[in-house]
Amino acid sequence: EVQLQAFGGGLVQAGGSPRLSCAACGFTFDDYAIGWFRQAPGKEREGVSCISSSDGSTYYADSVKGRFTISSDNVKNTVYLQMNSLKPEDTAVYYCATMPPDRYGSSWYMSYEYDYWGQGTLVTVSS
Repeated sequence: EVQLQAFGGGLVQAGGSPRLSCAACGFTFDDYAIGWFRQAPGKEREGVSCISSSDGSTYYADSVKGRFTISSDNVKNTVYLQMNSLKPEDTAVYYCATMPPDRYGSSWYMSYEYDYWGQGTLVTVSS
């Protein structure tokens, strides 16, 4: 059974640097890509970043490029999202999800490309 557990959220001051983790099991981690999405209140879910566990290549949304860093630990089957210089507009529930290797590419930000989703972790950025 595929399971994804996202954690590391909480209340953070603007400018803070929390790290989210996505622990995965139930599939061949090295073969898949893992993406981070977020959904703010009243807004649609948006792609934040994605990493290929096989070659480490990454994608980022323009809104987080230069501030967020995605990484993968293939021993721990965990993907991290290091978030720096947080802004109030980064407030959202953050989700991680799996993408089969044959879908990895320029459409990484489309939620329909992902098969399994974690439960989400809330990040609230105070100004």
